[in-house]
Amino acid sequence: MRQKLFFLLILFAGTSTFNSLLGQSIEEIVKNRYAGAYEKKITLERKPAPLPGVREADVTWSKTVWRLIDMREKMNQQFYFPTVEIQGRNNLINLLMKGIKDNTITAFDPPANDENEFAVPMDFNQVKTQFGAATKTIERRNFETGQMEPVTVAQEIPTDQVKQLIVKEIWYFDKQKSTLQVRILGLCPIRLYYRDEDVNQEVVLRKKLFWVSYPEIRTLLAKNESLNSRNSARNFSYDDLFLIRNFDGYIIKEENVYDNRAILQYASDEYASKESERIKNAIFDYEQDLWEY
Repeated sequence: MRQKLFFLLILFAGTSTFNSLLGQSIEEIVKNRYAGAYEKKITLERKPAPLPGVREADVTWSKTVWRLIDMREKMNQQFYFPTVEIQGRNNLINLLMKGIKDNTITAFDPPANDENEFAVPMDFNQVKTQFGAATKTIERRNFETGQMEPVTVAQEIPTDQVKQLIVKEIWYFDKQKSTLQVRILGLCPIRLYYRDEDVNQEVVLRKKLFWVSYPEIRTLLAKNESLNSRNSARNFSYDDLFLIRNFDGYIIKEENVYDNRAILQYASDEYASKESERIKNAIFDYEQDLWEY
């Protein structure tokens, strides 16, 4: 009797599973097969965390700096990988390129002297031209006539060559909260590539591609996550990574009276490194000097 009852239960469970599969298309079955144990919805519905308001009258001190992040460093690799889409995850540059292509965010042409990074908008084709990947003309044989003919083909965008990032940020002291605060103003990806000068020498070239306004791209960053290697059930969004400042970089410029000249324009080698460290310490020392111990 027990064997018959056990057999009926197995038959009922199998029938229910089969009926549920009949109501799904092949695409849905394959999608569910590789989706995991559950469907992720929280990230897709996530909104940027609201930032506290600040009044101009409460800001007693501020300084704007430009910081360079090398995405090849271990702490910053969450911005560089994955170089191709994996399980719905993209790296930062591919995410920005997708947003520019879909017209959900605006790219701006990087000025030569960084006077105003958000003045001249760029479309997706102009951004591709910045990469050097717009179109090229090649010779291809026409099999009907047998003649070689010029053909224009689209080039792939070498997003894997984007290995550095400039972050423009403003530090300010809010007397209402009695704390030193920071806000990110914009991001600028930098392409690193090589050019052969002669047979035995290669020159590394750095090129600023475009600027994006950080307040504008926060919605896009909040809806896309970077892998948390310790617990993938609690992945950080890219907006989270910037808000909690989970990256490492060094200051390359501060606002100054000399047309906002960069550190490398008046210092080099170890002196440039010391100047960057001096600017960083001066920012944090301002807050510490306000208190008595």
